[in-house]
Amino acid sequence: MIARFVELLRYRELIENLVIRDLKVRYKGSVLGVLWSLLHPLLLMTVFTLVFTVMAPNAEIPKFPAFLLCALLPWNFFSSSMVGAVHSITGNGHLIKKVFFPREILPISVVMSSFVNFLLALPVLFLLLALFRIPFTIWLVYLPVIMVVQVLFVVGIALILATLNVYYRDTAVILEVILQAWFFLTPIFYPAEFLPEWHTVLGTELPVRRLTYILNPMASIVASYRSVLYGFTNGSPPAPPAWDFFSRTAVTAVLCLLVGYAVFTRYSRYFGEEV
Repeated sequence: MIARFVELLRYRELIENLVIRDLKVRYKGSVLGVLWSLLHPLLLMTVFTLVFTVMAPNAEIPKFPAFLLCALLPWNFFSSSMVGAVHSITGNGHLIKKVFFPREILPISVVMSSFVNFLLALPVLFLLLALFRIPFTIWLVYLPVIMVVQVLFVVGIALILATLNVYYRDTAVILEVILQAWFFLTPIFYPAEFLPEWHTVLGTELPVRRLTYILNPMASIVASYRSVLYGFTNGSPPAPPAWDFFSRTAVTAVLCLLVGYAVFTRYSRYFGEEV
């Protein structure tokens, strides 16, 4: 895998060009262009804020727009990467058949273009935090660490999805349903504290809140962003990530990357025959 990584470095200019191409295609014909990377999460934030502060006032969360955007931006990075990566091989069949290059560059470039969008939207989040007078603390030093863990996780899943869609074209349709369910199962517009500690399922007591963090890596990632940027719904200031869960998520991210790379390299030699 180290040799493959070194090879990717040799093709970094190609990755940059593909990222730029993806960004241009994404905003082609748009009047506002790249500004949509800022407006899209803001519009979603406005809708959720209206729903949960006006239509459901009993579910009060302090400084809800900031609370929401801290989770919505990383989720948008994740979901847009998945939607783009699943078509990254099948949508570039002409390149795969005509030009030799490491095939993993295609899904990786999709993830990187989504990550650039994520970074472009961060200043809006920081401005919102400042408007709500949420302090910027020393714990922001953990922000790059959280980003790296998320990128590793996203790249691993992206490689798997790109491979699956070459052989099973229903993958993209199934992914849409999974992402919708995954969104609601991740504490994005509600805090994890709203989940019950324990819940009885088929006569068995299950630690629902703990299982959410253990079984859903995005729950831990979102909670980590929110911890270092927003703090907590009880009014506590920003703090370090919960390392017991985040460390598990970091290990999961590395495992996803290794498995994704193994699956991708195992089947990538046959992509030219299938696309």
